[in-house]
Amino acid sequence: MGDSENDFSAYGIYTIKEKAEFSFLGVTIKIEKIGEHVYSYFRKDTEDNLLKKVIPVTSSELTIEISPIRPLNYPARRAAHVYLDFETPIFSSEGSAASVFVRCPVEIGIFLVHDGHKDSLDWVDCEPFNSRFCLYGSPESGTLCKYAPSEIVDSYDDSTPFTDGILKVDLKNDLEKGLTISKIVFAANEVSVYYKNTKA
Repeated sequence: MGDSENDFSAYGIYTIKEKAEFSFLGVTIKIEKIGEHVYSYFRKDTEDNLLKKVIPVTSSELTIEISPIRPLNYPARRAAHVYLDFETPIFSSEGSAASVFVRCPVEIGIFLVHDGHKDSLDWVDCEPFNSRFCLYGSPESGTLCKYAPSEIVDSYDDSTPFTDGILKVDLKNDLEKGLTISKIVFAANEVSVYYKNTKA
């Protein structure tokens, strides 16, 4: 995809011949060919942190994939679980089952694509100020989780570009009484992330 200078702002696979620039809600990524088999990588995030890398390649072009990833890297990779705190709780009557769509945060992963596989080159969070942890359970044996407030939405189409994806949650109440669900906690590696254009 990129002959000369190109500006992109969507998830996808990009082949860069000379240079390209990507913009995602205050995050800027620039890739430029600086030698026959060498590219420079520059990223400025929403907190004005700068990252520079040099990428040697075996061909005359560079292929990358930009995709949503599980929200586990920012501010540090400390948790393997996600805690979604529903802004509006869900009531489930006894013996009922339902599916709901909820917002779940995502980060952006940048992958170097070569020789039939992908290597993680970088990752960014477009909303670092909302990134925090919480403890689910007791202080002695609880589970450290990536915390995010969440709202119930109508469908997969309701995701906010580059900041959240939509998670389908299947609920089933086998109890003999109704209950209110105000949060869910899950292992992030049990959830697959898909994308189309700017949505996850």
